[in-house]
Amino acid sequence: MSTAILTGPPVAGSPLEADLRTLGFDVRTADDAASAAALLAEVPAQERVALVDPRFVGHLHALRLALTDPRFPAAAVPGALTAQAAARPALARAVGRIPVGAGTAHLTDVLTETLTESLDRDDTGLHRVELGSLVATVALTPAQREEAREAVAAVDDEAVRLRTAVKSRDGFFTTFFISPYSRYLARWCARRGLTPNQVTTASLLTALIAAGGAATGTRAGFVAAGVLLLLSFVLDCTDGQLARYSLQYSTLGAWLDATFDRAKEYAYYAGLALGAARGGDDVWALALGAMVLQTCRHVVDFAFNEANHDAAGNTSPTAALSDKLDSVGWTVWVRRMIVLPIGERWAMIAVLTALTTPRIVFYALLIGCALAACYTTAGRVLRSLTRRARRTDRAARALADLADSGPLAELIARGAHGRGRTGSFLAPAMAFLSTAVLLVWVIFESDPASWLTVGVAACSALLAGAAVSRPLKGALDWLVPPFFRAGEYVTILVLAARADVPGALPAAFGLVAAVAYHHYDTVYRIRGGTGAPPRWLVRATGGHEGRVLVVTVLAAALSPEGFTIALTALAVVLALLVLIESIRFWVSSGAPAVHDEGEPA
Repeated sequence: MSTAILTGPPVAGSPLEADLRTLGFDVRTADDAASAAALLAEVPAQERVALVDPRFVGHLHALRLALTDPRFPAAAVPGALTAQAAARPALARAVGRIPVGAGTAHLTDVLTETLTESLDRDDTGLHRVELGSLVATVALTPAQREEAREAVAAVDDEAVRLRTAVKSRDGFFTTFFISPYSRYLARWCARRGLTPNQVTTASLLTALIAAGGAATGTRAGFVAAGVLLLLSFVLDCTDGQLARYSLQYSTLGAWLDATFDRAKEYAYYAGLALGAARGGDDVWALALGAMVLQTCRHVVDFAFNEANHDAAGNTSPTAALSDKLDSVGWTVWVRRMIVLPIGERWAMIAVLTALTTPRIVFYALLIGCALAACYTTAGRVLRSLTRRARRTDRAARALADLADSGPLAELIARGAHGRGRTGSFLAPAMAFLSTAVLLVWVIFESDPASWLTVGVAACSALLAGAAVSRPLKGALDWLVPPFFRAGEYVTILVLAARADVPGALPAAFGLVAAVAYHHYDTVYRIRGGTGAPPRWLVRATGGHEGRVLVVTVLAAALSPEGFTIALTALAVVLALLVLIESIRFWVSSGAPAVHDEGEPA
């Protein structure tokens, strides 16, 4: 139970107390700042507390936004403010600083406003809610109260609540084919006490059933799979809308929402591959290729955003042109569809699954994602080359974490430290060479399962270590993590494909899925402000260069059948290692309560 303290002149007949109880607050009253301070001291330090002026007039949803959003340590609208445990000491200090005596009436006439200003000056992370058309005001006279009530009556706060439950920026398919009705599904869930995490889990289960339908290899199974995949996406949109509608944000919810999307999509790829195999068509290489391409696309998005979101002097003519194009209505939707975001992508997969074959699904997916990757990456390279920005130490640290360098690369980096100039193109060039040397060899060598390949992998590790030997603050240093991801994933794919034995590619699919989960987990930890996974985990998993060396050694030392068994065992060990640590972290984490708004792709 949270506590709301009404502090100010009482107002007869006001629905304010009832509204506060509707929002889950235990309501108390205080005559002045001194009695408010005494009541604050009585509320347990870990509980949320709110101070509300009894003369407050406004929408219930305005109060909900100000007093119940878990993402902010403190929040306020005119006449009401709240503080969670992190901001409670600052609020207590602010109340204690309120002077008493002659000449101080202006400070306590609207106490909530005085305290809001004080919290703002103390830099407590105070969030001032953007009300839009909603009303929140302190009515000091009967005339002001009547005027405020008329303003409240003129705006339907439930309509506002439904509208704002939908993301302001989304894809064409989601905006026009899902959100018009999924918002009402979100409200239905809220009124029945369902949580976003329950809807997220339902979406995952639906997608897994869809994957099972695709795995049957029958036309009826493919049709059912397509329908269920679309239903899973509807639920995927609903969980975020439910979180925004009811302000049920949580750390665990952010993790579930972020990781389940990838789990659903990649499980569906596996289902399609199993279904195709039942019909005599082996498309595991295409399924793994689709997963590799999609994951590398996301790494490009994540690395670029981390490198630039807090850069100083962050200007670019290319970005200015992009903003100008966004001001023209039709170009906005065309550009959002070009990148093949999750809505368009899942709709394409669902329709093609129902009407065609898994092979055609993967061909379309690979072509579409490849074109989207070229478009987005080229645009970001142009922005980076034309942007005048000073990258921060935090951004460099984030890129280093995303690079996922293991003990070997760390050792090499220490030996090469100081030989490159920070801010040059040396880091992405070395990362590119590290990947190119490895991939050219394994792709074009007639027998890549050899000890020569191990030597090439060692040379690749040397170049990778050199790439991360200096802080990643250059204009194109955000390309380092995607190059490393491409090198590792494609090497595993090619070695498994060249083994040419049953089970090798499915084992490689499982291994890449486990490693990709580790990389996504790293991204969302950084986004949550808690930093990357612990170094012991990165070292235990070997880092990207260590895993490549292990896989090439296994390919050289074992028979194709033994290599398949070893890949399976490695996938299981890595999956258990990263999943156990990830679940431990997110369940017990003190990361901020957020709800990921989703990446463009």
